[in-house]
Amino acid sequence: MLDEKQGVQLSEKVSNPEHTELPLKPDAKVLNTAKDSRLAQALLEERPNLLSKNSIKLFCVLFVSYLCSAQNGFDSNTFGGVSALPDFKAQFGTNIASTTGFLAAIYIIGNVIGSFVAGPCADRWGRKVGMFIASFITLIGAIVQASAENKRDLIAGRVVLGVGTVMLGPSAQSYAVEMSHPGYRGLMVGAFQACFFLGTIISTWVEYGLSFNNSGSTINWRLPMALQALPSIGVLLFVYFIPESPRWYMAQGQQEKARAILVKYHGNDNPNSKIVQLEMEEMEEVISTTGSDKRWWDYTALFKSRSARHRTFIVLCVGFFGQLDLPPTSYYFPLMVQTAGITSTRSQLLCNALQTPIMMISTLAGIQFIDRWGRRRMLMTSSVCMTICVAIIIACTATQTGHAAIGLTGIAFIYVFLVVFAFVWTPCQALYPTEVLTTNTRAKGLALNGLWMNIISFINTYAAPVGITRSSWRFYLLYLIIDAVGVIVIYFTFVETRGRNLEELDAIFDDPHPVTASLAMQKVVVREDQMGGVLVQEDEKA
Repeated sequence: MLDEKQGVQLSEKVSNPEHTELPLKPDAKVLNTAKDSRLAQALLEERPNLLSKNSIKLFCVLFVSYLCSAQNGFDSNTFGGVSALPDFKAQFGTNIASTTGFLAAIYIIGNVIGSFVAGPCADRWGRKVGMFIASFITLIGAIVQASAENKRDLIAGRVVLGVGTVMLGPSAQSYAVEMSHPGYRGLMVGAFQACFFLGTIISTWVEYGLSFNNSGSTINWRLPMALQALPSIGVLLFVYFIPESPRWYMAQGQQEKARAILVKYHGNDNPNSKIVQLEMEEMEEVISTTGSDKRWWDYTALFKSRSARHRTFIVLCVGFFGQLDLPPTSYYFPLMVQTAGITSTRSQLLCNALQTPIMMISTLAGIQFIDRWGRRRMLMTSSVCMTICVAIIIACTATQTGHAAIGLTGIAFIYVFLVVFAFVWTPCQALYPTEVLTTNTRAKGLALNGLWMNIISFINTYAAPVGITRSSWRFYLLYLIIDAVGVIVIYFTFVETRGRNLEELDAIFDDPHPVTASLAMQKVVVREDQMGGVLVQEDEKA
């Protein structure tokens, strides 16, 4: 740690970025750019307050995008629950594992189709219009699915629903990251992914409550499916009243509109805010008004340079390891607990309903630490714990015959796995890929990630029920290997994005060794000394 005198000297240098000679200890590393200190100094002088009037307004604005996340959370647990109901099985034939897998996976076919238009839609007409169009399509899909009388109608509804929900991602995720305050980006975007569970909590507990209805009415499965329309209706009602993303405005050459939004939501209505000035300078430097986002067909910016390929690789890795960590429990939790010895439909639905609030609580707890501990360290630690959990699940499932306690232990570790996953991976699945991508490639990169995730998810969703039914515990060995490999990939390729403005990440990815560069960045301690400066110390390796 620098002494007080050195801290004062650094404060003077920070006010004049032309100075490059920092009064550090002989063995200390020098900050790569003046921006490192400028951002910390700006946050120090204009301390953001989550309880301020403007911060509350910002959360209200972001909540519209959070509803899009809730919409994505509705289907998986909803369909997983209704597929276990006797009335639904009788009407659509889901008592056969391959049929269940097909009806679950056909939704992902819609996701794949929608992925091709999701990015260009968010780039061409803006994040707000993208959310509106996607929500309208989702509403139509939910109506068709809930009113289905035969398998053909159900398939049609699920395909349309899949198209709409995947289109929500590039628009809503980009909006959440681009509108979030730089001092609380991890928390604000983590809350976006936490809202994924709002829909699942409603649907799974409604399903559990309706399991007590023995009248044989189709309301037992139609009502949960109809509830999937609620988030879409909310977005359609309120999206008109929120501002457009300031970074989208910058990409369109409308700097003054971008500045006005930043002043209101990041600068506490102060037109001279240093945070706003820094954000505007960096956006003007980095965001192109003639980039590939103006050409709906052009995806080359995701691959044309080494740094672009590295960014894209990280995004695809998050999608891959986030999808193939375990069989999709949201769809197949009833089947998984049945394999562990729980045969009562009501008990299966209760187990299915419990996983969602547990994961939401874990996610809300995890987002408190994302900005403190860093993305890379948390992802790596989580993956190690997930690997251990899967190993225990395999051991319990393989030896549970005749030993009820061992089977229950396996189920317990499924919940432990979900807690560990939700604590880190759930918020980072939305936050980290969106941070890694540049503004001009963000929507298309997220759309490509959506396509990739849904191809992986389609295979996982369709294969899981057959694999669990035929191979039992042996099927889980695949996930054990994938989770272990994920730890290695994260260690060698994932960069740390904590404490950086979105535009500042360019310097990290342009470095010949991005991972090393991101870890070598010094930690700026936002703490006043006697002269109001900032102190610099070595950051521990993340």
